[in-house]
Amino acid sequence: MRALVTRLDSFGDVLLAGPAVRAVAARADHVALLCSPRGAPAARLLPGVDEVLVWDAPWGGFDPPPVDRADLDALVERIDADTALVLTSFHQSPLPTALVLRLAGVGYIAADCADYPGSLLDLRHQRAEHAHEAEAALELAAAAGFPSPDDGRLRVTDPPAASDLTGAGPYVVLHPGASVPARAWSPARCAEAVRELAAAGHRVLVTGGPGERELTAHVAGAHGTDLGGRTEAPQLAAVLAGADAVVTGNTAPAHLAAAVGTPVVSLFAPVVPAERWGPHGVPHVLLGDQYAPCAGSRARDCPVPGHPCLDTVTATDVVAAVDKLLGER
Repeated sequence: MRALVTRLDSFGDVLLAGPAVRAVAARADHVALLCSPRGAPAARLLPGVDEVLVWDAPWGGFDPPPVDRADLDALVERIDADTALVLTSFHQSPLPTALVLRLAGVGYIAADCADYPGSLLDLRHQRAEHAHEAEAALELAAAAGFPSPDDGRLRVTDPPAASDLTGAGPYVVLHPGASVPARAWSPARCAEAVRELAAAGHRVLVTGGPGERELTAHVAGAHGTDLGGRTEAPQLAAVLAGADAVVTGNTAPAHLAAAVGTPVVSLFAPVVPAERWGPHGVPHVLLGDQYAPCAGSRARDCPVPGHPCLDTVTATDVVAAVDKLLGER
């Protein structure tokens, strides 16, 4: 059987698809993962993936491309699968992707879907209302005939050694960036947390992407080690795997930390629900006002002056959360 799993969102979303991918891989001869350019680095870390197909869908992402008939035709020609799972977030429709898969000749297509699917789906599954994204994907896989072969936790392939980046001795990672501003703790609070964590005896590494070097340099200051722009996905996985704890918002490194088994202090803005998007399968402490006025808004920019859901969290709160996780570990 040739199977296809689709997840056309970002890096973290693809990581959350990992347990479902493993479930499919346990019964399929070949598993392809169709993902966006932003999700591709995560797709290449997932156990069970034989082939990564990268496509920028006109119905996904923060800046979707225009519809291009030639591009769509090229994708249809690339797809070679007997069966497919279309994984989406709880608020997204799987039907545009299902139409593409039908055009590609996929014989059996399963998805969570609230809308009437016509002939586009063979299995129209209803997800549990409050299910975590990773668990919802696993439930869909099971309904399609792919029960989970393991504990269902997030996983990635073994990361490379990272001692050249981390140095010797224990450390805590603080990742100040986020995919959208509404989910980020303020740079000033992050810098204060680095200082207080260092004062409490922790060595602090600050991570970020190539476009966040100014942010990571500011946050690291004189008390942390700045790794901004120095970690591609495999190296970041290695750095997070070696950490005692990771402090981050609701963004990809929270899920990558969970995938390597590292506890997470989650600075979680409630613009999306933590029950669906919080760190999965690892010890974690959730910080942030989950009942703030922005709750459930899916806002990209904070709609409330002062960003109170996160900026009421103090550096002292973060130090206490790190110490709590270390004590439990």
